Amino acid sequence: MAMVAHKKSSKTASHATIQKLQPLVKKYFFLYAIILTMSNDIILLKQGEIILKGQNRREFEKRLLENIKRRISPFGKFKVYAMQSAVYIEPQDGSDIDEAFEALKTVFGAVSLTRAAACEKNKDAIVREAEAYLGETLKSVSSFKVESKRADKSFPMSSIELSQYVGGALHAIFPHLTPDMHSPELTIFIEVRDLAAYVHGPAQRGAGGLPIGTGGKMATLLSGGIDSPVASYMMAKRGASLVPIHFYSHPYTSEQAKEKVAALARKLSDYCGRLRVEFVPFTRISEEIRKKSPDGYVTVIMRRFMLRIAERIAKNHGCSAIITGDNLGQVASQTAEALIAADECVSMPIFRPLIAFDKIDIMNKAREIGTFDISSLPFEDCCTVFTPKKPRTKPRLSEVLTIEATLDIDALIEDALVNP
Repeated sequence: MAMVAHKKSSKTASHATIQKLQPLVKKYFFLYAIILTMSNDIILLKQGEIILKGQNRREFEKRLLENIKRRISPFGKFKVYAMQSAVYIEPQDGSDIDEAFEALKTVFGAVSLTRAAACEKNKDAIVREAEAYLGETLKSVSSFKVESKRADKSFPMSSIELSQYVGGALHAIFPHLTPDMHSPELTIFIEVRDLAAYVHGPAQRGAGGLPIGTGGKMATLLSGGIDSPVASYMMAKRGASLVPIHFYSHPYTSEQAKEKVAALARKLSDYCGRLRVEFVPFTRISEEIRKKSPDGYVTVIMRRFMLRIAERIAKNHGCSAIITGDNLGQVASQTAEALIAADECVSMPIFRPLIAFDKIDIMNKAREIGTFDISSLPFEDCCTVFTPKKPRTKPRLSEVLTIEATLDIDALIEDALVNP
């Protein structure tokens, strides 16, 4: 009986060992398959904040890969996968790696990206690859240095030893070069990773932030001015998917004003993915407010109507919050008292990412993301058209509610939503 029990125990142990080894076998089979098909010229993209995530890191990484694949799909077929806090993008036959690289600069979740050449993890193979891949650049500069990193700690040389070896070999091949450890014209980077060694020049800055879709879905009020596109961008950078809403007042505002907003949405889509603007007619509401409201209260009551409508649209799209481009004290309608009075009419959270920005900072960011020139086009939106000469900077909520009691709020909102 003891013999039988011993045999049964051995079988159980063997089965347990096999189960433990299966993930390793799958991993290294996957690595081997990738190595066999690896392209020499690839894009190496470094993850940003994602690497700080805990147990849900894989969800962030998965969304980043999905966004990358969607963004570069117009430029051909690419193999996209993530390992060791980096994303590898390998072009397949006929793919446009140049266009893909430019598109990837606007993908949130990537802190940097570079073109790189993959080679065998061997010091002499690395030298040959550096000469072949960066040779033309090395011929055109007068100083250089080599920086190495080893993600694969089993590599037989330290990072310093590898840098010294490759640097010495390249200096022998290109004797006109002067080694310069402080301010070289070209820095050659070598990364020794699980799959292979990678050689590349300086990386370019990525968009940073978190992948679109990881921060939920939010409605954003897109007016056509400078602030609201920047506010939309800032929240998208934190992972929010956007539903833009624009209020127009034909014939007080022109078709060019609507096209201007559509152009802003197209520019934002470079970062945010495809955007579909919800255009809401606001003429009747604006006229009714002007008829029945004291001049100083027109703006705050208009804002309350916009927020009510935005909340309805946001809920229909499954959004959890509303984004606005408000900036504290920038104009009379954006005092703390006016913003509080406007917010009272909705229950949905309102995010104002620009609330403490200086106007110059907002304008600089608009130029950086490419929305400034579009926002500067001379086509007014309804907020500008109906702005009173002397808006109340400290509107009283009790007076706002008294004025609104003279308006058929539900009917006006319903009319705007069913008659776009």
